[in-house]
Amino acid sequence: MAGITHRRPSIDGTAPEASLPMAQPPMASAPMGSEGRPPEAGNWEQVSLLDLAAAVAVTPTAAPTAAPITAPEPTTAAPRLQASPVETPAAEAASTAKPRLSLPPLTAGSDPLAPAAERPDGVAAACPTHLLILDTETTGLDPDQDHCIEVGAILFHVPSRAVLSQVSFLLPCDINPAEPINGISAAVSRLIQPWQAGLAYFRQLVDAAEVIVAHNASFDRQWFGKGALAALPKPWLCSMEDLRWPAERQLRATPSVRDLALAYGVPVWEAHRALTDCIYLAQVFCRCDELEALLVAGLEPRHLYRAQLPYEQRHRARQAGFRWNDPIAKAWTRRLSEREAAGLGFPVAPVEPLTGSPPVNPAGTPIGLPMDNAAA
Repeated sequence: MAGITHRRPSIDGTAPEASLPMAQPPMASAPMGSEGRPPEAGNWEQVSLLDLAAAVAVTPTAAPTAAPITAPEPTTAAPRLQASPVETPAAEAASTAKPRLSLPPLTAGSDPLAPAAERPDGVAAACPTHLLILDTETTGLDPDQDHCIEVGAILFHVPSRAVLSQVSFLLPCDINPAEPINGISAAVSRLIQPWQAGLAYFRQLVDAAEVIVAHNASFDRQWFGKGALAALPKPWLCSMEDLRWPAERQLRATPSVRDLALAYGVPVWEAHRALTDCIYLAQVFCRCDELEALLVAGLEPRHLYRAQLPYEQRHRARQAGFRWNDPIAKAWTRRLSEREAAGLGFPVAPVEPLTGSPPVNPAGTPIGLPMDNAAA
């Protein structure tokens, strides 16, 4: 039988290069020569297949054997193993996230949303679940001479961050000097529309809410109890004055509703319409993770405080949200809770009535004393 010679062809395709040895092929044992011994490295010789078979028969070499591979016996489906959960960054953040504010339960005979003077000692304000976000448009700034021309309101559910219902209607008026601001003409307000039905539904939303929220609530509140608008016997909360928005939002101490909306990524498409401003505020509440804590802190009783700072330090009062000449003439004032007043870093004093007479505004007309969040 012909022998087998291992040779490597030359690179250029000419005669085989006998001087270049081939690497050993993987075999169970080393190749045996014609004399029954392994060839020296690099010196391969011609071997007969019969000689190779005879050599293997004389000197068998135990070759490594692999474990026999057997087909698995058909079995019933084994129960699926449940892998241990892998902590991803998102899961780890969720597991370590600060839980939402835990509110104290209502105690018998107490109302946590009532004014502090009407709550038993040790009963803190609870977070309301239903808010009525409210806004008004008026024909001017004086409720004794001007009129409310539009009311907008949204019933908002705090735990689910959801809008439950909303309403908006115009109130008829003869003239509107503020038309360049709110864009509502007196003629449009007098068009036939069911504003009485809208007002009746608005009162139902008031009944369903625990707290009324308005941006610059002191302005909106003064229009109720006059004309067709009945007084609202509910606690009021000002989203501009009473809520301390997170510092990372980089807002002023008393932000406008437009700045507040933009700080939370809410698009602003129109201003000075009642329902539109309510929508902005509702969208901010939907995106505010700290809403419960802000509401509880905002419901703390508040009083008007006067900053006691020298003239050269008046910037400190301005930065803290105090207003000059409003509502007290020639004074920096702001409504604060006792806790907030204690943490200001500069001295303040509560505003007291002077010999039984109410304070006056810059125009010289009396103004009401500051009230806390109690119902009027």
